[in-house]
Amino acid sequence: MDKKISSDLLRQIKSGYSLPSLSPVAMQLVEMALDETCSAGELTALIESDPSLAVRVLRLANSAFFITRQPTTSLKQAVVKVGFQRLRIMALSLSLRDTFPMAKIGALDYEKFWHTTLYRALIAKSFAAYLKNCYPEEAFVAGLIMEIGLLILFDLRIKLDTEAPPIKLEPLEELLTWERDRYGIDHRQVGEEALRYWKFPDTIVQCQLLYGQAALSQDAPLLAKIYELSREFSGLIFQGSAGFHTLFNDAERCLGLNRNVINDILLATFDQVQDIADNLNMELNRERDLMEIMEKANKALSQISGKMSEYQEITDHVSLPSFDSLDEREDVVEHTLQAVAHEIRNPLLAVGGFARKLATSLDPASKGGEYVRIILEEASRLEKALAEMTSEDK
Repeated sequence: MDKKISSDLLRQIKSGYSLPSLSPVAMQLVEMALDETCSAGELTALIESDPSLAVRVLRLANSAFFITRQPTTSLKQAVVKVGFQRLRIMALSLSLRDTFPMAKIGALDYEKFWHTTLYRALIAKSFAAYLKNCYPEEAFVAGLIMEIGLLILFDLRIKLDTEAPPIKLEPLEELLTWERDRYGIDHRQVGEEALRYWKFPDTIVQCQLLYGQAALSQDAPLLAKIYELSREFSGLIFQGSAGFHTLFNDAERCLGLNRNVINDILLATFDQVQDIADNLNMELNRERDLMEIMEKANKALSQISGKMSEYQEITDHVSLPSFDSLDEREDVVEHTLQAVAHEIRNPLLAVGGFARKLATSLDPASKGGEYVRIILEEASRLEKALAEMTSEDK
C-alpha cells in the first residue's frame, strides 16, 4: 500500500473528513459538560430536546450500572446522578453506537463487534471499581470504543475490498498486522485520530497506542492494563481459548487481583450486561453467553484430565501413585509427578473456584445450573485425584 495514501487518510480523519457524523446533541453535550459554568438545568434542557437520549439517560441512571436505593424519576435527577463528565463520555459512546449498524455487512459482523465490546467494557468497569484508583465509567467507555477505529477503517477501506476475509477481532495483533500490510494503516491508528477529533479524554486516546504485552508492561498506564485484561477475559466468552489460569495470573500480576475477585467481576458482568445492552439498543442472549463460558471451563477441565492421564501412563501405574509410595530409586518418576502437580494445581483451582462461584448464582434446576453441577463434579474428581497423587489432604 502506498504510504502517501495511508498518510492522506490519517490527515482526512484528523480534520474530520470522512468520519461518521455524531449526534448534534451529543456534541453540544460534550461542550456544555466541559463548561464549569454550565448548570444541571441547562444540561437537562439540552437532553430533553432529544427524546431518545432523554429516555436512555433515565434508563442508565436506574440501571445496574449505578448502584442506587431510590429510583430516579426525573431527568434532572438523572443528570445529577450520572454526573457531567459521565454524561459527556456516555453521550459520545451512545452516539457512536447509534452511528453504526447492527448487522453483518460484507466481511464485518457489526452485531458481534458490539456484543464483544460490551462485555469488555463491563469487565473493564468492574476492574476499575475494585482498584478504586481509576474512574470506572471512563474504563467502561474505553472498553466500549477501544476498537472503534475498525468500524471506521471498514467503512473507508475494507468494505470496498472484495477479497477481504471475514474480520475477527482476535487475535488483535494478527488483525492489526493484516491491516497494515494490506492498507498501510491499522485501525488503532485510525481510532487514535478519530477519538482526538471527537474530543475524547487523552487518557482514553493514549490507550489506542498500547496493546498486547506493551499494554501490560510495568510502565503502561493503568487504564491500558485494565482494557487489555478486559479484552483477554472477554475471550472466555467469544474465543476458543480455555486459558483460565493464564488470565488469572495476568490479572494478579498486573492489577493485584486474586481469583476470588476475578470470579466476582465475571459474575457482576453477567448481572449488568442485560441492562446496559438495552440502554445501548443491543440484543444479546445472556444465558447463551453463560453457557459459552461454562463450555470453556469444561474444556479446561478436559485438558487437565488429559494431562493427568498422560503422566499416569508415563509412570506405568494403573492408578496415580503418591509421592509417599516412591522409593529413593524412582527420582525420575518423582520429578515427573512434581511437574504435573505444579502444572495442574493452579489451573484446576482457577476453574474449580470459578465454577463454585457461578453455581451460587444459578438456579440448580435450570440448564445452566445442571451444566455447572457436572463441571463441579469433574473438578472435584480431578482435585481428589491430584490430592491422592501428592498425598495432600482433600
